Amino acid sequence: MDTAETPGGRSQSEAVAEASAALAEAIVSNDADRIGALLGEEWRLIDADGPTTRARFLEVVRSGELTHSMMRPSADIEVRVYGRTAVVLARVVNTAHFGGRTFEADEWTTDVFALRDARWVCVHTHITAARAGS
Repeated sequence: MDTAETPGGRSQSEAVAEASAALAEAIVSNDADRIGALLGEEWRLIDADGPTTRARFLEVVRSGELTHSMMRPSADIEVRVYGRTAVVLARVVNTAHFGGRTFEADEWTTDVFALRDARWVCVHTHITAARAGS
């Protein structure tokens, strides 16, 4: 794994963790432009319903059809850096509002980040519902 430091003196793992936290904060802000700035153009979300494209995700956020009022890791996140690619594994709890309904979720998430233009952007997200006690 890559432990090289960034120009600011942080380890790459710390920089990826910060990018992951910034993405969660952007999602809770419900600001599609802010979210989009942290996602690669090829980003897709994979969940039980299948793939969702970056364009579709940002569209439902921009319209207000999908909002989040809370999103946070429920335990320490695990970051692995492989050169210009990084993987973040976390158990995340969040509150989402979609189609007039509120959803409380407890999920295992895997995010893949890529280092582009000296910053980490998320290029893939995979979500799996967590079972109680897991």
